[in-house]
Amino acid sequence: MDPRGYIYMLAAAFMWGLIGVFTKFLLEEGISALEIAYWRAVFAWLLFVAHARVKRRVWVHLADLPVLLSFGFVCVTLFYASYQLAIRDVGVALAAVLLYTAPAWVAFLSWLTLGERMTTIKTTTVAMTITGVAAISLGPKLMGGAAIELNVFGLLAGLTAGLTYALYYIFGKKWLYRYSTPTIFVYALPFGALVLMPFVDFVPKSFTAWMLLAGIGAVCSYGAFTAYYAGLRRLEATSAAITATFEPVVAGILAYALFDEKFGPWGYAGSALILLAVFMAVLFSSKKAK
Repeated sequence: MDPRGYIYMLAAAFMWGLIGVFTKFLLEEGISALEIAYWRAVFAWLLFVAHARVKRRVWVHLADLPVLLSFGFVCVTLFYASYQLAIRDVGVALAAVLLYTAPAWVAFLSWLTLGERMTTIKTTTVAMTITGVAAISLGPKLMGGAAIELNVFGLLAGLTAGLTYALYYIFGKKWLYRYSTPTIFVYALPFGALVLMPFVDFVPKSFTAWMLLAGIGAVCSYGAFTAYYAGLRRLEATSAAITATFEPVVAGILAYALFDEKFGPWGYAGSALILLAVFMAVLFSSKKAK
């Protein structure tokens, strides 16, 4: 197994873990969560277009356009927007943990759309994830440990981010496996941004804000997905999935170091339960594959 695969995967997880940091600083610049999501898609699209043109992989079959545009709406418009809103309302650390309810969503959606069997281990990990989310929602402590009232909208936004993140897998498994990553995002990103545009309240931006917006698109979308798929080509899927769970660890450490975000005991217990469910799911998949 090529050890460079682990380096690529850790790099991708680290770059995804920076989403919350970019978002926090952009919110302080007066940029709304939805405008952050919009510009993240636009700047990433410019880089994916350049990549696709260099690789000469721009064109797709006309019959596949509806699926690519649907992917853009679900996995760009809804995912980008919900995750930025979750970071705004419940903080970097909690939003990252809620994002990693995705494996539970994948298990359920795979049974629903791909005909995969809901085994005992899958049912168990789904139940663990739901229990973990419930524990987290009992009272996270943020901003210097001061107790805050549960933000229901932020919690729902985080769960929506987990669901739409899981749909990356469903779209790829069922429809988009024929195309390279740059080709898919050449079509998905502009459509996702276009659908999001009517809901964005654009404001004047400083040079710092523009640099941060370009950074979140270049690092957290283009860079992260490019590194992820480079790693995936060199690793087994299970090893890649385990390595990618480094993302919420990065987000949690940075949230604590930069923004003094902390969970209460229930929050830490719930976070541990969700991550344990992720590891159980991918380790079981590894044994089954062998």
